[in-house]
Amino acid sequence: MPEALIAPGSAYLSALTQEIEKKLVRALDSQSQRLNLLQELFADIALEVDLRSRGIILNRDENEVSPAEDEIESHLCFYDVLADHYVRVPENGKPILDLIVQLWSQSFASHIFALLFHKWRIDIQTNARRFFSLFRYLLEDVALVPTRLNKITMQAQRDLYLLLSRFILFYELVDELDTFLNHFPVFPNAFLVGGPADIFVIELADQLQKLKVEPVLLHYFSHMKVLQGLELRMTTSTRLKACLYSFTSPGGPMYPTRTVRHAAWQALDLLFPVSV
Repeated sequence: MPEALIAPGSAYLSALTQEIEKKLVRALDSQSQRLNLLQELFADIALEVDLRSRGIILNRDENEVSPAEDEIESHLCFYDVLADHYVRVPENGKPILDLIVQLWSQSFASHIFALLFHKWRIDIQTNARRFFSLFRYLLEDVALVPTRLNKITMQAQRDLYLLLSRFILFYELVDELDTFLNHFPVFPNAFLVGGPADIFVIELADQLQKLKVEPVLLHYFSHMKVLQGLELRMTTSTRLKACLYSFTSPGGPMYPTRTVRHAAWQALDLLFPVSV
């Protein structure tokens, strides 16, 4: 959606946000009406914006809209303008996100989340922490709680742990690392790749090699000390070392900045000290 088309009337969007919050609170408080309320909310935000509302949101009179603009804007939905609003004013979206997290296991909750927050994308590409509450919920209230974890399939458990392995350092929840590794589900290829620590480090190394955002890389490198003392297979250790080395030289394939190169060397010296 072009930026010019979604310069919102903040008062109107704030009012919409309050209505969404009210409906989510009602869904949270009423178990009997929860499904209907969430379904209604999903339908409401997926509606196309009517001509009058478009004029308010875009801050202009209906007669000012040209035929070409009207053709483009005719497919504008409420979630479009709300998603852009939450990118520009993320603090307005946080109360809604917190409520959705509490309703995450309910039908339509994930659909509402996807529509309203898809433009936040993944925090790691913007060095933001907008999904921190969701990540902490998945870690502390699902992955580390056997009674809840066992309610999802074994494959879903494995996928969840792989996802958490990539972001636990980013969200600075390293104090939970030992407990996290102790709760790791069984992987069918463990005899090939190793135990929980190996799988965790493999995922972490793969994550690092996909990153291009300097502050995020520096953040990860600054937390490498938590890997000290982990019992890793030689192949895993070599893989991690090769990953870190790839950030120590200028040019391709990583094209690291001087600051990143320095941080990568520090991480290497910490994890793989060379005896003199």
